[in-house]
Amino acid sequence: MTTSEHDIRLIAVDMDGTLLDGDGHIPDELWPLLDELDARGILFAPASGRQLATLKRSFDHARDDVVYIAENGAYVVRGETEIGSDAMDGEFAASVVRRVRALVDRGFDAGLVVCGKRSAYIERADAAFLAECEKYYAKLEIVDDLLAVDDQVLKLAIFDFAVAEDSTAPELDDLRATHQVVVSGQHWIDVMNHGVNKGVALQRLQVALGIEREQTAAFGDYLNDLELLDAAAYSFAMANAHPDVLARARHQAPSNVERGVLTTIRLLLDGHPLGA
Repeated sequence: MTTSEHDIRLIAVDMDGTLLDGDGHIPDELWPLLDELDARGILFAPASGRQLATLKRSFDHARDDVVYIAENGAYVVRGETEIGSDAMDGEFAASVVRRVRALVDRGFDAGLVVCGKRSAYIERADAAFLAECEKYYAKLEIVDDLLAVDDQVLKLAIFDFAVAEDSTAPELDDLRATHQVVVSGQHWIDVMNHGVNKGVALQRLQVALGIEREQTAAFGDYLNDLELLDAAAYSFAMANAHPDVLARARHQAPSNVERGVLTTIRLLLDGHPLGA
């Protein structure tokens, strides 16, 4: 049972800059906390731009029925059961491949990851770009031609070695007319179908599980977490969050390097009142 103060049944948590510490690791204290959440009937859902395989690798210590909101909401899975997915039109995906190639030809230091259901795919393979991709994609294939990839495309992720919000993002503004274009980190931009985001995925999950918004908590730090926070009555921006996220959330949690997610979940479990 949860406390009478906070009837939480579902907790959705972003990874980078939120749950992960300053070294990009899951704090060891999470594992016993997950056991306690399970005992109380509270579901824990990592919600990330990372691919499903990467999230499963990160949570290999957890129970098999963890719920994963992967690819910024384009792929939602509980255990081995798909709750929902949203694949992209192949012709549109091909047009973005060509667009990124053209940007590179113009001098942008960027690369593209085609994120499919089975794997992620790249054609740029220098050490620096590969190192960035390997942080987030447990299943990653280097191919000669991204246009030849045969997979359901869930997301297109552009990595910009400059600050993406100021560099590559403005070059993709016209795509917003038909698709989601989200700056998901200092160097990453995610392109997805319209209506695909972590918040829509969380709402889909709430319906599937019979859980209300008022029984949901969510934690985030960056622009791709805004809708996630909107979908939860208990919304927390990390102290290190983007200013827009801090303005959107109802509450603030300590920073990721202070283990703010774990501290705040403990407060929720113990029924402590929450400040703004």
